[in-house]
Amino acid sequence: MNPNARILYIPHGGGPLPLLEMGRKSHQAMIDFLQQIGRELKKPQAILVISAHWEADLPTIISSEKPSLLYDYYGFTPESYNITYPAAGHPELASQVHHLLKAHNIESKLDAHRQFDHGLFIPLKLMYPDADIPCIQLSLVAGLDPKQHIEIGKALTALQDEDVLIIGSGFSFHNIHALMDTQYSEVINEQNEAFHNWLIDVCTNSDLSEVEREQKLIEWDAAPFAHICHPREEHLMPLHVCSGLSKNKAAQLIFDADISGKRTCAFAW
Repeated sequence: MNPNARILYIPHGGGPLPLLEMGRKSHQAMIDFLQQIGRELKKPQAILVISAHWEADLPTIISSEKPSLLYDYYGFTPESYNITYPAAGHPELASQVHHLLKAHNIESKLDAHRQFDHGLFIPLKLMYPDADIPCIQLSLVAGLDPKQHIEIGKALTALQDEDVLIIGSGFSFHNIHALMDTQYSEVINEQNEAFHNWLIDVCTNSDLSEVEREQKLIEWDAAPFAHICHPREEHLMPLHVCSGLSKNKAAQLIFDADISGKRTCAFAW
């Protein structure tokens, strides 16, 4: 992977499982991948995460100096609620994101009370376990309109001139029933394969124009078995923000492996 990559769309796994012994086997490929990113990438001065686990009426940015953690999962062992990730916030970067969105006629707001959810602290604890890089988090927008999320990304392209790592934290396959049921029919694996072949081609095919790539992502639900792989699309929308940020340049496929037995991918720009 290019050590200078500054935009990533990555999987964050199932709740806290990547950090728990009970989830290590099913998430080992992802764990190894995220740890490798932390070793290979040039260390940024700050990190912006777009998490699948936060939706708001307007794009909203965490702006506090020291956000605490939101354990936004349930039914796991007590240790999963004692995970720590004491990264500092970055109010100045939050304000910059707010102003960039405003400059592109996108109304947004700052939130000094929202906590970091597991879409941020699970992958970053694997990538940067020392928690020594200031972080901010940007919400998705309720309604999950794909074009709107691409436009949010476009509004933030100036961040590529800063030493900021931008992470779309989601999951390219997010059918919970299929992930949790090991006896699920083999048909779902064939459908997952077809969807990922489509997704990888759309994101990495350098023969597609910016207009063509954007239109395919806007019409993502026309992809083979789209709503089998994403009954609800919140784990895909961080990719749309990342693609918009990259001005829809072809991405590099940096991960293509199984998580909990289901094919999953990640991209860098």
